[in-house]
Amino acid sequence: MNQKIALLTARLLLGFIFFFQGFGKIFKFGVDNVYQNLFAITYKGVLPDFLLLATAYYTSYVEFLGGLLLIIGLKRDYTLYALASVLIIVTFGHGLVEPIWDLSHVMYRAILLLTLLLLPKEWDHYRVDTLLKNKHNVS
Repeated sequence: MNQKIALLTARLLLGFIFFFQGFGKIFKFGVDNVYQNLFAITYKGVLPDFLLLATAYYTSYVEFLGGLLLIIGLKRDYTLYALASVLIIVTFGHGLVEPIWDLSHVMYRAILLLTLLLLPKEWDHYRVDTLLKNKHNVS
């Protein structure tokens, strides 16, 4: 039982962290504002504008949708892969402009994500994927 609760807790923590981060970027600030005020200013002359804009949209929507999918436990592994790509992009981006930077906002997410990927998926029992699998097996 402890393993199931531990993985549920890790998945929900990571899900809510990403969900609210993406929610804020999309609905509170607006992705175009995030791009203009964070991406364009920070990386001007370092990376092409089209890549910066695409990255702002990609990371914002993957954080929002990935967080939501983690919270409900749907397509868990694919969601974790997508969120891992966001963490890699963020790490690359921060390292590109400042080789020594505060890792705290990436490290906690990475630890939770790696925990979910490395521990047996069967321990992560309380999710929609499990309900759908059980329903399919009963039919």
